[in-house]
Amino acid sequence: MEHGDSTQKVGKKMAFVAWIIALAGLTWFFSDILEERLNPNQDPETFDNGMTKEVILKRNRYGHYVASGTINNQPVVFFLDTGATMVAIPEAVAQRVGLKKGRAFQTQTANGIGTSYYTRLKSLSIGNLQFNNVDAAISPGLEGEEILLGMSVLKQVDFSQQGDTLILRY
Repeated sequence: MEHGDSTQKVGKKMAFVAWIIALAGLTWFFSDILEERLNPNQDPETFDNGMTKEVILKRNRYGHYVASGTINNQPVVFFLDTGATMVAIPEAVAQRVGLKKGRAFQTQTANGIGTSYYTRLKSLSIGNLQFNNVDAAISPGLEGEEILLGMSVLKQVDFSQQGDTLILRY
């Protein structure tokens, strides 16, 4: 009977391991689906006809335009915000990409008055659009990983919206 007990124990352990592997696989699968819903522009569609460059963004399921890009060649996620004066970067993201805080200044946001710090980005890109020496703010009050892509960049492009698509032209 001892031999049967050990076989049952091994069988239970293998079933447990199989369940753990299945749960891990499902978590990985569904996290990709959720990420795609939040950021349908992880690899934005880009065009370059020699005279103009275009990036075509799809609206996410919440009605916002979110896109992957880079700051100083480091991967980041942008949230397009025409109401933001400049690019606003959460402090944790600024630290991760190696940005230095400059002079402090007061900001007025939907959450009230806060303090941000000037910084300058060597480069910022979305798809094939590249911007250099961009004024930005490190904003400790911003939470999460998304960077507000404000007018310090958006004023340099023409943008038009049709349905669930936003086209940025440079």
